[in-house]
Formats: sequence, structure tokens, C-alpha cells
Amino acid sequence: MDEWLKKLWYGYIQRNSALKQEEISTRWWRWGPRREEVKKGKAITPKDNNKTLKPAITEYIVKKAKQRIALQRWQDEINRRKNHKGMIFVENTADLQDAPSDFYYINKYKPAPGISLVNEATFGRSCTDCFFQKCCPAEAGVLLAYNKNQQIKIPPGTPIYECNSRCQCEPDCPNRIVQKGTQYSLCIFRTSNGRGRGIETLVKIKRMSFVMEYVGEVITSEEAERRRQFYDNKGITYLFDLDYESNEFTVDAARYGNVSHFVNHSCDPNLQVFSVFIDNLNTYLSQRALFSTRIINAGEELTFDYQMKGSGDISSDSIDHSPVKKSVRRVWKCGVVTCRNYLN
Repeated sequence: MDEWLKKLWYGYIQRNSALKQEEISTRWWRWGPRREEVKKGKAITPKDNNKTLKPAITEYIVKKAKQRIALQRWQDEINRRKNHKGMIFVENTADLQDAPSDFYYINKYKPAPGISLVNEATFGRSCTDCFFQKCCPAEAGVLLAYNKNQQIKIPPGTPIYECNSRCQCEPDCPNRIVQKGTQYSLCIFRTSNGRGRGIETLVKIKRMSFVMEYVGEVITSEEAERRRQFYDNKGITYLFDLDYESNEFTVDAARYGNVSHFVNHSCDPNLQVFSVFIDNLNTYLSQRALFSTRIINAGEELTFDYQMKGSGDISSDSIDHSPVKKSVRRVWKCGVVTCRNYLN
């Protein structure tokens, strides 16, 4: 079935979702096999109106149409919930899997019962030109993270301190990047090699640019250990240590998360993780932001290394910015030449 026909036929079914399978089969036979004549503008006279498609083909067409409707509804829901500029699209050309039934899109951390998140800054700076004046990063003893092109210029492992809600600088301050959210239009797609869903960019992304924040449910490390055993049995990885200085809290993006929930692992990734502090300056509860490590062209899948360290390598003496380690040895399917083949 060529792509031209797919688009027309799926659109027809979507507009006529109440049709019975028998009627769909009959209409398909009357119209589908003669599509070349439709393209050429020739008149069509059906040879045999009693012929129908095979039941398996009819069933597939109906299921595919229902899938497209479900994915469109999920796409609409995501874009209603998001609070950032970039649009999120959804597609699946690999199989008949539709929208996840137990995933809720959120834009910021969701604290688990018993955990309190301070989301309002206690003090701010009075800078009017944060690029040249002593600003929040200097107050924290670090360098301003960005250059004039809004690209990150500090090495991995160095924390980012952005201007907060009490600072007097303007919204277009060069030190307000992560808090503006995803600026790029992205697509959630279904992979064809058994890696589940993934994320690809629909536009070109400059190197060292902020792409997305990793958000989810904030839980204690003790709860993370309990959930890890469950996730290990299912073969999934959504736990991410939050603490910049010690391991007390973890973010779990399995059920609550944003588009970063669907970013796959690669041993040769194009995204790097940084710790970010904005309104919450608690070093145990840093935000996690993903920045591009190189130019990423439209249509490329976005990935990060699930064993990524702050320095960009996997040595034990570098700051750990990776998801929580798993006790089960899991096979990687990233497919790059430098693939390490296994996690742990």
C-alpha cells in the first residue's frame, strides 16, 4: 500500500469511523485498486461490486485508523498540557501500538507524598545586565553558564544557576534559558528495532543548546530502590538521581513526566545532562536539563547516555548525573559502533 493511498484512505476512514467492516471492504474494492486511474483523471467503472478485501486486510485497515485517531487525541492532550513553545507531535509507522494508558504529562517535578518542594526563591539579584554584572552564578561561586547565543559554555559537571523569580532582570535575560522550556518542535515516534518509543527533532538544533528538562515524580532514594526492583523485572529505566551532592532524592518519570520520558539511551549520545538551580536552591533537589552536544539535524533521534557522568565519561571519579543504576544487566540496542552492549 503506497503512502499516497494510505493518507487518503486513512483520512476517509477517520471521517467515517462508524462504517462496518463489510462496507469498508466493499468501498475499498470499488476505489482502492483503481487508484492509478484516479491519479490520471480517468473515469472509473467497477468491474465487480461484490468483491471484498480479505478479512485480515480489512481488520488491519480498521485497527490502523483507530490507532491514528487515538494518537491524534493523545497529541492534542499533550499540547494542551505543555507550557513551552515547542510543539509535540506523535506518530507510529512501526506497529499498531497506540497511546500509553498510564502516563500523565507534567511540566515540572511532582513531589510524592511526604516530600516538600520549595518552588519560590527566597532572594534575588537586582542586576539589569546579567551578562556583565555580578549575578546569580557569581553569588553561587560559579560562572555564567551561557554565551550571547544562548549556548552553554561551562563543562559538564558544573551546575547552572539561572536568575529566579525574585530577580529584577527582564524575561529575555541571557541567564533565563531552562526556565523557558523546550523551544523546539519534537516528535514522539515508535522505533522499529524494539526500543519502544523515541524522540526525534523536527527542526535543526544548534550545538550546546538547551533542548528539554527531565521531569517526573520526586521520590526518596529508599522508594527508588523499591521501584527499581519492579522496573528491572519489566526491563525499563526511568529513575534518575537528583542530588548534586548526595543521593537522597530521585525523579521517577515512569508514570508522570514530559517528553523526556521517551528519550532513549545511546552510547554515542547527542544530549548531555546538567544540574540546574533556579527558584529551588536545595542541592539535594536540582533540576535536570538536557543540552545538545553537537548540531542535531531535523529528523535525528535525540538520545543521552544512561550511564553519563558529569565529565562526559563513565569513570568512577566523575560526578554522577546518570539514571539510578540497575541491578539487572540489560542489553543496549542503540546500534552505534561504540556501543557498550550492556548496562552494568
